[in-house]
Amino acid sequence: MEKIRIAVLCGGRSGEHEVSLVSGSSVAKALDPSKYDVTLVGIDPAGKWKVLDTAKILSGSLAPEQLNLREAGTLLEPRAYASENFLTIHNQKPFDVIFPVLHGTYGEDGTIQGLFELADVPYVGSGVVGSSVGMDKDVSRRLLDHAGIPVVPTLTFRASDGKSMEERALEAERSFGYPYFVKPANMGSSVGVHKVKAVEQALAALEDAFNYDNKVLIEKAIPARELECAVLEGEPTRASGVGEIIPTHEFYSYEAKYQDENGAELKIPAELTAAQVEEIQLLSLKAFDVLELRGLARVDFFMDKNSGQLYLNEVNTMPGFTKISMYPKLWAAAGLKYPELLDHLVQLALKRHHEKAHLKTEFAGARPHGK
Repeated sequence: MEKIRIAVLCGGRSGEHEVSLVSGSSVAKALDPSKYDVTLVGIDPAGKWKVLDTAKILSGSLAPEQLNLREAGTLLEPRAYASENFLTIHNQKPFDVIFPVLHGTYGEDGTIQGLFELADVPYVGSGVVGSSVGMDKDVSRRLLDHAGIPVVPTLTFRASDGKSMEERALEAERSFGYPYFVKPANMGSSVGVHKVKAVEQALAALEDAFNYDNKVLIEKAIPARELECAVLEGEPTRASGVGEIIPTHEFYSYEAKYQDENGAELKIPAELTAAQVEEIQLLSLKAFDVLELRGLARVDFFMDKNSGQLYLNEVNTMPGFTKISMYPKLWAAAGLKYPELLDHLVQLALKRHHEKAHLKTEFAGARPHGK
């Protein structure tokens, strides 16, 4: 049987570029070579698409941490005019499916999913709506709150709201006191996130967050345990067991996640009662449905250490995908191995594309007069 041609996209135009390179390389290595013909495609920080030296990366002779996409790879011009032209390399056949292991802006926010839709090519993960809503913490929290899912008390500020940094800081102080968190509305991996303990820290935190997004959230700091649950679409859609992030830093910052190998402990399963696990699973599945997510998601929660109250913090529509990342580790603990998980996601993408192909895009009814 002919192998499925798959392009694994990584890198991208976001503050999570380097994280994506590691995740994408890990996915490419784990895809079953007897079923898939894998090509790694990198998007450099300027947005140029390049075919990477997949053979070297798969063999381990080239580590993803060594990749500098501004200098590496053969330039590739993606054309979204017709599926048979999309990401065609020289005279090779087009890719059968795209696995966009992209984190953050221009990868996880619905923009590239729109490109795939226009090109009529199958792809892994949520569609345009789910990706964009899942990425925007402000919009997603409003939808979750409307659905009765508890979320962290939050203020939202826009660069265009006419308020000074001092006015925003004062409003946050009046609403929450100290400490509180400042974060961009559309970033991940804790990029641009700051814990503010005093007024003199607030202005610098806000200015940095606005470097990454034109919309910034300030949220109440809760003395919380950080809990995560993995959701996988299927028949039925399933929620995994619950894992816990125990950071050794003050909070689960970018440095704790990616730069300090001892920055956090991942505990699977988390020490919870059966009732607490069930509640998290049910909330995760409900959020998956409310936010129109598809394929996969990691749903992150805070549990107040004092009251036990749960708050849904955020969803990740393309979570970290190394072998030591929480999403694949949660499914491994449930008995679903990493290569099997990836295979399931690819097959879901192909199935969804096949189902959409039967939908009508033209109306065959009578034309209006004069047309």
